[in-house]
Amino acid sequence: MNTASLKQDYKERIVPVLMKEFGYSTVMQCPKLTKIVLNQGLGIAVADKKIIDVAINEMTAIAGQKAVATVSKKDISNFKVRKKMPIGVRVTLRGDRMYEFLERLVRVALPRIRDFKGIEKNMDGRGNYTMGIQEQIIFPEINIDNIEKLLGMNITFVTTAPTDEEGFALLREFGLPFKK
Repeated sequence: MNTASLKQDYKERIVPVLMKEFGYSTVMQCPKLTKIVLNQGLGIAVADKKIIDVAINEMTAIAGQKAVATVSKKDISNFKVRKKMPIGVRVTLRGDRMYEFLERLVRVALPRIRDFKGIEKNMDGRGNYTMGIQEQIIFPEINIDNIEKLLGMNITFVTTAPTDEEGFALLREFGLPFKK
């Protein structure tokens, strides 16, 4: 199943299911997945500057798109953080790359998690969903032998759904394995 078929799957299978479930009068009312944001907060980068470069390379490999460093907005003396200091890495995926990443996440990465029983159902109140991953090694693009430090990440699915129920139904139909 390539990315075109995942997009096709949305149009041919998911939209009719959602229209029937929520009683939409037109296809345009169906919620869509607009973007997927991958984010790593790296507070440990304050002590070791190379961690940001390693994280950018890993995140770029995982997403298939260049990752960018996020910088601090202000000085925080308790954490030894200065303004404009790199403290994280992020990538925003849209279009074909978004569908390609979603497919790899659902079919390859999530099944590789040890003792995996599904992901939590916590939506944000606006139809969006954020999940956390403890280890980046679940992605096949990462070579375990080259890993110095296990880094977690957040993956946010941004939808056009007005309610949590509609966003949850959309992501469930895309194949995200929610807990029963």
